[in-house]
Amino acid sequence: MAFHLPLALLDDDDQTALGLLRTYYGQPVFGPGAATGALFDGWDSTGTRAKDTNRFTADDLVAVTFLSVSIPPTAARDFLTDRADQLTELLVALGSDRDLVDEVDPLTDDWAGWQLMRALRAPHKMGSTKASKLLARKRPRLRPIYDSVIAQATGSKDNLWEPLRLALRGANDNALHHRLLRLRTAAGLPEQISALHVFDVIAWREGKTSADPVRCGRPGEDKVSQLRRTLESAPPAGRGPRPGR
Repeated sequence: MAFHLPLALLDDDDQTALGLLRTYYGQPVFGPGAATGALFDGWDSTGTRAKDTNRFTADDLVAVTFLSVSIPPTAARDFLTDRADQLTELLVALGSDRDLVDEVDPLTDDWAGWQLMRALRAPHKMGSTKASKLLARKRPRLRPIYDSVIAQATGSKDNLWEPLRLALRGANDNALHHRLLRLRTAAGLPEQISALHVFDVIAWREGKTSADPVRCGRPGEDKVSQLRRTLESAPPAGRGPRPGR
């Protein structure tokens, strides 16, 4: 199946996408009812995240647990001690964080980002989901998060990175990237949440909503209308059950 945008981003009306963001981040933002994943971007218990951009830390391993994954103990030791210097070299080779939309060249297999993904995955047979979440902590503007729910919502299979780069650099002066930033502002989210994570949350929240048996289509109702109806019938943020991711 070919990559496609989530339905909420195919819709010209921003209200569906905003509803998904507000369901995830809560109202007020980060308030009661927000998903645990809302903590992912800002988690910095040691106050050293800004200077540790080229080194994986214990805070990074904690942060990915907010996205419902955990790093095995042997891999944690490897990333923090045994191969810490090697991974730092790969992060340095990848370069500082920057927006994926500004990557002009295709992300080929020999690109530094893919080399780093392979270095995270190979020794411990770790999947793309955990590796992408770890790398997204170090390069949140450059590395999109990937998991099975996002794959369902976007039609992607393992390689979301290059198709999303192409979509962000599409017609109308990188319109998708600018829309994601506009949605971030409209939802009241801080700038530390990257355009890629706005995309991730919209896709993930849409995928989870689509999998909800409550979202049964009505005769003649299109999928975007189904999605809007489900969001409208959901408990207000802060009063309903806390989402799991």
